[in-house]
Amino acid sequence: MLPLIALFIAAFAFGTTEFVIAGVLPQVAGGLGVAIPTAGYLVSGYAGGIAVGGPLLALATKRSSRKALLLGLTAAFTIGQAACALAPDFASMLLLRIAVAVAHGAYFGVAMVVAVGLVREDQRGMAVALILSGLTVSNVIGVPAGTAIGNIWGWRATFWVMCGLGVVAFAAIGALLPRKTGSSSPSVSLGSEVRVLARQQVWTSLIIMLMLMIGQFGLFTYITPTLLEVTGLDEKWIPWVLLLNGVGATIGVFVGGRLADWKLMPSLIAMLFLQAAMLALIYAVSPYPLPMVIAIFIWGGLNFAIGTPIQTRILTWTADASNLASSLIPSGFNVGIALAASLGAAMLNAGYGYRSLPVVGAIAMLVAVAVALASHVWEWRSRAAPPLPAAAE
Repeated sequence: MLPLIALFIAAFAFGTTEFVIAGVLPQVAGGLGVAIPTAGYLVSGYAGGIAVGGPLLALATKRSSRKALLLGLTAAFTIGQAACALAPDFASMLLLRIAVAVAHGAYFGVAMVVAVGLVREDQRGMAVALILSGLTVSNVIGVPAGTAIGNIWGWRATFWVMCGLGVVAFAAIGALLPRKTGSSSPSVSLGSEVRVLARQQVWTSLIIMLMLMIGQFGLFTYITPTLLEVTGLDEKWIPWVLLLNGVGATIGVFVGGRLADWKLMPSLIAMLFLQAAMLALIYAVSPYPLPMVIAIFIWGGLNFAIGTPIQTRILTWTADASNLASSLIPSGFNVGIALAASLGAAMLNAGYGYRSLPVVGAIAMLVAVAVALASHVWEWRSRAAPPLPAAAE
């Protein structure tokens, strides 16, 4: 359990820096002299860095000691937060965020493989859930705290605090993760890594992941201005709403872990449909504060309950060549985040308004339902069995 806690702490640090930007987006935009939709590219840029740089870095370091690699990635995170706090303009801030994002993408790819390798096969869902809960707890504690710090002392103070958080994460990995966590087996070729992606369970899961992120981040990227302008909340209540969203997400990730270890695909299909309905409900209640806050709480829970079985499914069906596939898990999530943030910015610039964002998300979730149903039927008819794990050094 202690090694998983170390991985959780670092996941919390990475999750905080990715998500807190949504809480301080108006302040960052004002401080760097850009419009809020333009500042939204700090979200999509970060997501793009994870999506592209993460897999490349993971492949380049696949024979490295996993503990040494995780320590190096966490050190890069820490230095990157200090650099972001000192960023003089929007362009440099964007480039720094992308650089940190490359480390983020590689970290989660490696951490997920290490986590499932530390537990029994019937505990994989909960191991994935624990690492993923680092992201959700960052929404419960990191994002609201970072938003409050930004409101009181300015957004640069938020990044300095995250720099300190990186130091804590580095120390936790160094102290709690076993020295011999293994490295990727040299017998697994790049061709094998690529071929496992052709398994329908893998590529359909990546499509579902993409739709899930459009459903989540099309709205979450602009959640602060949505709550201010559409719902009419006072700025002082925003951190508390983000806190509730994070509480829902934390509950959801462990529910998703249990469901992944029980009946993965039926549970996943049902939750995808519920999320489509929830986004439609958010559209309907967005002008009304209390119903909107309750809906944001449930929406957060479903987002992360869905994420756990998707990741567990990919790791299970790529166990024989996991390096590239595991790094594509954060990539798949963040391609969706980048598309969602960019699509949101385009819609806002076109004059559609913040209230239109959950409508796009609901449509994306219905696409995910269709893909998941087709994949489940395909798998049932073929009666294929997941591969055995590859040997590690």
